[in-house]
Amino acid sequence: MSEGEDGAATDGGVAEAGGDGEGAPGDAEGASSYGGFFGAYPYAFRQSDSRLFRSYVVLGGLLTAFVVLFFVTALVTLVANTVGTVGGTFTFVRAFYIVVGLAVVAPLAAPVLLVARRHRRVGGKADYDGALAASGYLFLFSLYLALVISAPPGARSDPPAAIAPLVEFLYGLSPATGAVPPLVAIALGYLLHRHYR
Repeated sequence: MSEGEDGAATDGGVAEAGGDGEGAPGDAEGASSYGGFFGAYPYAFRQSDSRLFRSYVVLGGLLTAFVVLFFVTALVTLVANTVGTVGGTFTFVRAFYIVVGLAVVAPLAAPVLLVARRHRRVGGKADYDGALAASGYLFLFSLYLALVISAPPGARSDPPAAIAPLVEFLYGLSPATGAVPPLVAIALGYLLHRHYR
């Protein structure tokens, strides 16, 4: 009877340790270490075995923080410059800033949040982590393409010779098409999430 109890205790200890490493459901320690949006980044970094994903947690986290800071600063500046005006266009512009900011931040943070959620609920899966990291890097590249396409003529510079034909082609596109690369990247990220989950 005592052996059974010892065995149960030992098995329970192993299961608890394994749960902490894999983010098993009901793991109190794992759940407490994942405290919402900000806690998801260190939690996902610790739990994942994918080096590609860990690199994305660091780089994507820094870029997400930069984008949030940029949009908050721009919004505060806009509000300060239009504080005496009445509604109308300025209200729309303020709302537009918020919508665009969320549209950029959400896909940047999604791979980390989804991986953290998976580790917490059902445990880790290296190919899933890697696939979502790849989708995050793809979205970052699509943002670069969007910026190049939509850059005003005064902000355009001469590209290096190696990529000059590509950049000139992107400069020749309509600025409205700058939204296409991020939308394609988001769609591919969703498909990768569905395929590897």
